[in-house]
Amino acid sequence: MANQNYPSKSEDGSGIKITDIVSFIVIMLLFSILTPVHAERIKDIARFEGVRDNQLIGYGIVVGLDGTGDKGTAAVQSITNMLKRLNLTIDPRQLQSKNVALVVVTSSMPAFAKPGMKIDALISTIGDSKSLQGGTLLLTPLKGPDGKVYALAQGPVSIGGFSAEGEGASAQKNHPTVGKIPEGITIEKEPVFILGNGEDIRLFLNRADFATADTISKMINRSFAGDYAFPVDPSSVKITVPDEYRNQIVRLITDIEKLNVSIDLPARIVINERTGTIVIGKDVKILPVAIAHGSIAIEIRENSQVSQPAPFAPETAQTVTVPRTDLAVSEQKGSLVEVSGVDLGEIVRALNALGVTPRDLISILQSLKTSGALMAELEII
Repeated sequence: MANQNYPSKSEDGSGIKITDIVSFIVIMLLFSILTPVHAERIKDIARFEGVRDNQLIGYGIVVGLDGTGDKGTAAVQSITNMLKRLNLTIDPRQLQSKNVALVVVTSSMPAFAKPGMKIDALISTIGDSKSLQGGTLLLTPLKGPDGKVYALAQGPVSIGGFSAEGEGASAQKNHPTVGKIPEGITIEKEPVFILGNGEDIRLFLNRADFATADTISKMINRSFAGDYAFPVDPSSVKITVPDEYRNQIVRLITDIEKLNVSIDLPARIVINERTGTIVIGKDVKILPVAIAHGSIAIEIRENSQVSQPAPFAPETAQTVTVPRTDLAVSEQKGSLVEVSGVDLGEIVRALNALGVTPRDLISILQSLKTSGALMAELEII
């Protein structure tokens, strides 16, 4: 019978060599070491000098409203002036329509915008107009910060909602006094921009950080095999243009933006007190601390009661409405809970044990920051 080679088995008979397991573990460890943490493209965390949006603003008139326009005389005067430019003279006293609203038109013109390019327009009322539903924006010039006209806006306004009212009730969806005109702006003049001086270009970080600026510089130097980049400060990196890219700045920027770098994210908690939204970063830590939190709830109810005159009351007696106010105050008991979190999951579980609401959590986080137990930046927006 011919000899057959069988795979060597481990002591547990699984058929897998111990050396294979060790090799696999070593490879995975090497892979985890070489794989960057929080790796991001440079184009997602920074921008080049000169590559920026430009703000546009204009003063316009929306017509065609169904009685929801401005009530004042400013809108009538604006219509009169516009008609004069069209060689039409009308007495302002003959224009008492509520179908017109004065608006501000704003937009953000992207870098490298060319004449004929279309962008969106944001329309916001100035006066007491109740709704822009069904309105059309008349031709409106849009100016930049330098006072020059760069674009023209015109078209039907879309508000994505409605507003209706009667004698005793009203209904509203979304915000009817602000609307948009998709691609309602036409670029007429190209903005002036300077992309470097031919010798060097600058890279600006979206969020200033010493470690990230240094990491970007090292990655660029490693990729282009030379000492071309160095961090000027936490928010900018200066890059000397290599000889082979002297007349190809666009290609240089493209090659740099595609590079992946490992960024050092700070521990941060962002709080929006208006909406009760809380965003907690992954690296947030809390030192050992005990928390007890109780909340006070105050409920106020307003009721109106009708008081009628008693039988055989004097003729001067009248039926009156008497307000009645009920006030109730309740305080919830708070238990003492020890919190010592090394990661986000433990922090969330500990705070959930208190049964806190988002509003309560905001107060707790602010108190933790004041006590020095919160190892993170607390940003309130």
